[in-house]
Amino acid sequence: MPGPARIDREALGRLAAEPLDWRFKSVPHALFGKTVGEALRTRPGLFRDGFTGPIVALDNEALEHNLATMAGWCAERGLLLAPHGKTTMAPALFARQLEHGAWGITAATTGQLRVYRAFGVSRVLFANVLVDPDGLAWLAAELAADPGFEFVCWADSVRAVELMTEGLGEPARPVDVLVEVGVPGGRTGVRDLATARAVAAAVVASPALRLAGVGGYEGPAGHDAGAESLAAVDAYLARLRETVLALREGFETSQVIVTAGGSAYFDQVADLLTGPWPGLDVLPVLRSGAYITHDDGHYRAISPLGEHPRLDAAPPLRSALRAWAQVISQPEPGLALLACGKRDVPYDLDMPEPQVLRTRSGTRALSGARVSAVNDQHTFLALDPGTRVEVGDWVGMGLSHPCTVFDKWVLLPVTGADGETVVDLVRTFF
Repeated sequence: MPGPARIDREALGRLAAEPLDWRFKSVPHALFGKTVGEALRTRPGLFRDGFTGPIVALDNEALEHNLATMAGWCAERGLLLAPHGKTTMAPALFARQLEHGAWGITAATTGQLRVYRAFGVSRVLFANVLVDPDGLAWLAAELAADPGFEFVCWADSVRAVELMTEGLGEPARPVDVLVEVGVPGGRTGVRDLATARAVAAAVVASPALRLAGVGGYEGPAGHDAGAESLAAVDAYLARLRETVLALREGFETSQVIVTAGGSAYFDQVADLLTGPWPGLDVLPVLRSGAYITHDDGHYRAISPLGEHPRLDAAPPLRSALRAWAQVISQPEPGLALLACGKRDVPYDLDMPEPQVLRTRSGTRALSGARVSAVNDQHTFLALDPGTRVEVGDWVGMGLSHPCTVFDKWVLLPVTGADGETVVDLVRTFF
């Protein structure tokens, strides 16, 4: 199997030279004027050095555990991993995924792809249909400028193939395309074999494209970890397999890419991808992205390596996300308001989960509290009788859905084993 993709280490290194200032909302003013590298050499602490609340921090040990766990599990199953970079949009975290053997990084928009290429990501799986003329022209120029750049994208209609062919012009080399298989009522992707065959034939006929495999996303087929959802995911994956076999005579590459897989049903996807493919040399590519941080909500409940694991071949993933927000008001019994809002924490898939309380006397587990609502600038903390917090205390919260955590933060501190010392500052590019 091909080795992991590459990333430009010099470009990554330049991130350490970025000066810290008012653009980074949780960075303490005492670090203003220092570069990222200079700040990290001081070994700052979240609380002892006054990081400004609210804060979202990453746990370095949990990150490393998740990276190693998924990499090891994929290697044992014979799977290639192309994690979806849109989860973090953090090149420094892409680099860690590649260090753990990732075959490539997945993108879904031209904007994401441009970030990847700015940091020299050498292999990108574009899990979407690309028909924008400017994006296609830019892609053609990238392919011409860098012979080592490998790119694969999707198509689900003959019209999309026509627009891709027009937009690419005469590329330096054909663009590899996968026929996308979709879910009825879901997102993009062909809904039947007849359309799949028509799209495949159009790709083969295009002078700018090359038919390289089949891809899809099983997520819309299921909504939880219940038997009905798991069966619906299996039914979708059977359709994906049927499509691969139906197109087997038309593929134009010696190895055929077959790819699926978010972070909720990757166990079932692995069973499909590693099954027998008579007469085909298949590259099985999993695209899970949220595994790198896991969470304390949606993925904790639904992941094959979550709170109720469906796999015993690897240890459960760990949440690497924590938000810290200060209690600023207790206007009535049973209610406290935290200085944290919709621009700081996710609220689309489960509310933040209060877990710990930090007071002047130390940090302890917090029970008898829940987040009932998140407004633009306030988080509502509902308190059971007997549960006490004070104005000025800090509440540490677990978060749900990594994809809507990272997009709220330009720079995130990464803490070491003590949960306090900052060992890295991770830059995002949304």
